[in-house]
Amino acid sequence: MTSRAHIAMFSIAAHGHVNPSLEVIRELVARGHRVTYAIPPVFAEKIAETGAEVKSWNSTLPSPDDDPEAWGSTLLDNVEPFLDDAIQALPQLIEAYEGDEPDLVLHDIASYPARVLAHRWGVPAISLSPAMVAWEGYEKEVAEPMWEEPRKTERGRAYYARFQAWLEENGITRHPDPFAGRPARSIVLIPKALQPNADRVDETVYSFVGACQGERPAEGGWQRPAGAEKVVLVSLGSAFTKQPGFYRECVKAFGDLPGWHLVLSIGKHVDPADLGDVPANVEVRSWVPQLAILKQADLFVTHAGAGGSQEGLATATPMIAVPQAVDQFGNAEMLRNLGVARYLATEEATGEALREAALALVDDPEVARRLKTQAELLKEGGTHRAADLIEAELPVSQG
Repeated sequence: MTSRAHIAMFSIAAHGHVNPSLEVIRELVARGHRVTYAIPPVFAEKIAETGAEVKSWNSTLPSPDDDPEAWGSTLLDNVEPFLDDAIQALPQLIEAYEGDEPDLVLHDIASYPARVLAHRWGVPAISLSPAMVAWEGYEKEVAEPMWEEPRKTERGRAYYARFQAWLEENGITRHPDPFAGRPARSIVLIPKALQPNADRVDETVYSFVGACQGERPAEGGWQRPAGAEKVVLVSLGSAFTKQPGFYRECVKAFGDLPGWHLVLSIGKHVDPADLGDVPANVEVRSWVPQLAILKQADLFVTHAGAGGSQEGLATATPMIAVPQAVDQFGNAEMLRNLGVARYLATEEATGEALREAALALVDDPEVARRLKTQAELLKEGGTHRAADLIEAELPVSQG
């Protein structure tokens, strides 16, 4: 029996960064560890439900309720807010943990302060990655081409100089790129099937445990309507949901399809009135208990975020992937290559194209066979293995 430890988790206030690891946190608490979780107040209630103690701090990042356009459109627009937030968060977190330093730090991939704190405290740090991780050759193949132009600009150079100075102030001599992208230890909360170039990932650093989903009773249930022969769920996740035109195409695709029921999750930034007249077989929601619906659905139209992609695989639901940003394009490609999804760019996702893809997918026995195989392959240990791996990293003298 591992002795009781103080484990501190750090994340940002974003559903796609918090949700994947919640069951791991719940399991560590159940094993008798004291788990503190540093998170902005908007997620405090959700974290408290796991049994972890909330250490609250104030973030300058756009909140889950903000318009997604607040993130800007360029690479520097996307990365600068994380550095700004980290710099202003660090003093808050130092104060919050003064005299209460943990034995081990867990952190989301976007939590730079967690890595600085682990260095200051001299304790191990483990990344809990909710998305794909770097493989051998990633920098040359992906990162360097992506950063080639921004690095040449005054703004890009200023970003790196500020990042480097902040690290050095805190006793860290690593360059910002490996600091942010190359953890010493990482537990990867996606199945290996969704990892690009999985054969080139260093498994002495990265351990794939697959989905850690749990039952999520707090999200509530969902009842399949009587008479619904086919159910399709449409969701673009929690961030990039401001797509009224796309939702109108979904209504065109499924609204008059005999026997079909459409659950349309539109987020908080689209007015249902923008969809026009909606037929009776279309259920419009600002939010849905996604996993509960997928367990009963026949098709999932998804942005192919890491969470949604693995939920589709775990429930053996055929998918139409309509990626919106960041890793979603790669995930959509992976799903297509597995033979369990069609890939449509947003501008190609017309009512006609969506309907054609849907009808081809849902009754294809080969797609069903591949999905069943993938659902079996996803059993990579999940929550219990993740907790075992975390406990294995605890300093032997703790407790």
